[in-house]
Amino acid sequence: MKTALLISTYNWKEALELVLESILIQSKMPDEILIADDGSTEATKILIETYQSKFHFPLLHIWQEDKGFRKSMILNKAVANTNADYIIQIDGDCILHKEFVADHIKNAKKGIYLYGSRVNILPEFVEEIFNKGIVKFNFTSKEIKNKTRTLHISFLSNLYKPHKGISKKFRGCNVSYWRKDFIDVNGYNEDFVGWGREDSDLAIRMGNNGILAKRLRYAGIVYHIYHTINSKNNLKRNDELQSQTINEKIIWNKNGINKYL
Repeated sequence: MKTALLISTYNWKEALELVLESILIQSKMPDEILIADDGSTEATKILIETYQSKFHFPLLHIWQEDKGFRKSMILNKAVANTNADYIIQIDGDCILHKEFVADHIKNAKKGIYLYGSRVNILPEFVEEIFNKGIVKFNFTSKEIKNKTRTLHISFLSNLYKPHKGISKKFRGCNVSYWRKDFIDVNGYNEDFVGWGREDSDLAIRMGNNGILAKRLRYAGIVYHIYHTINSKNNLKRNDELQSQTINEKIIWNKNGINKYL
């Protein structure tokens, strides 16, 4: 099984650097890294180039022009640029627990997508973790809240069984799926422009197509770096699109990845 770690980013190279540092200490590496860049400036490109020599496998930078929040489009383009069987997806502000990639690979099963836990880094410690380059946390770390979420007890994750429907615990910053299942629903719906609901819409459509969900609890952990919330100007429109997906049990979106394949 070939795996790709997919990272979405936009103009926050300081956060992306910590993410890349956390990948360097993974107990198990992906076969490639895909950075889906929604229009960052040259500084992000330079950072990525400095890390390409640090990995013994491809680190690809897929970039598009900055025309506002078009996360759905750049993620589709990134997935179109890989032939990996399995995609592990995070946001570029999420530091990885050292077992993160291993946990997702270990729990990958046909007909299922996985969603994992997110531990929040407290706002007052963001500057410190940047200054010190902190990428390791544990239950006693002062920098985090939701401390029980940082407990890595992999055998307890087996208590969580596959289920239908989307969970309220689902977060698009920590999810993995089979590339075939992604393509079968035509990937992300690029009608979602601006922040909100693009990830859950994808999961709902995969569910409509018979793919079950499984929560990774006590495994598959990320540490989210606090930041101000993105503009929610388009959220009402995106909510309407997602409601249509639910009400009409939509599987295939008409504005998806197929245009890049």
